[in-house]
Amino acid sequence: MPATLTLPAAKLLTLNEYLALPDDNRRTELVKGVVVEVPSPKPKHGYYCANIGYELNGYVRPRTLGRVVGNDSGVVTERDPDTLRGMDVAFYSFARVPAGEPPDGYWPAPELVFEVLSPANTKKAMSAKVAEYHAAGVLVVCVLDPDAGVLAVFPHDELPRRYTRDEAVELPELFPDFSVPVRAFLD
Repeated sequence: MPATLTLPAAKLLTLNEYLALPDDNRRTELVKGVVVEVPSPKPKHGYYCANIGYELNGYVRPRTLGRVVGNDSGVVTERDPDTLRGMDVAFYSFARVPAGEPPDGYWPAPELVFEVLSPANTKKAMSAKVAEYHAAGVLVVCVLDPDAGVLAVFPHDELPRRYTRDEAVELPELFPDFSVPVRAFLD
């Protein structure tokens, strides 16, 4: 009978162990305790993210509702094993992260997350990520598909809504009078 080689199971990292890793200039996320390399976004991706952040911040700041963050700011979506995701743009109300000097470390889950589809994203992987955000406490996840010119809105425990570039997206779950044309995120 041939011998069977048994490899030891890879050790799953905790969030603290992941954060203590040396910076090797790779873009990574921690997914269920495993370090996963993610591609660097292209300028076009950043352009869409900046547009979303601009429109969202233009609504949030004058109303003193909270903070808008971007640049793949990390959010812990799962524990044991730990997962740290980098969302494209997010909104945190002052109820979740109080006003004043922004705190150090990772904040609780935001109320709203925007993700921009890129060639590296599959629809199946993005659907799983939406569910992961909801499980972590995100109330609404929006996914912009620039190639299709469509914004999909996924409220927690509700049916998703789709908006085309010529329609105005509304987020009544969070903001009663928010209305922005999808084209503002794209053009």
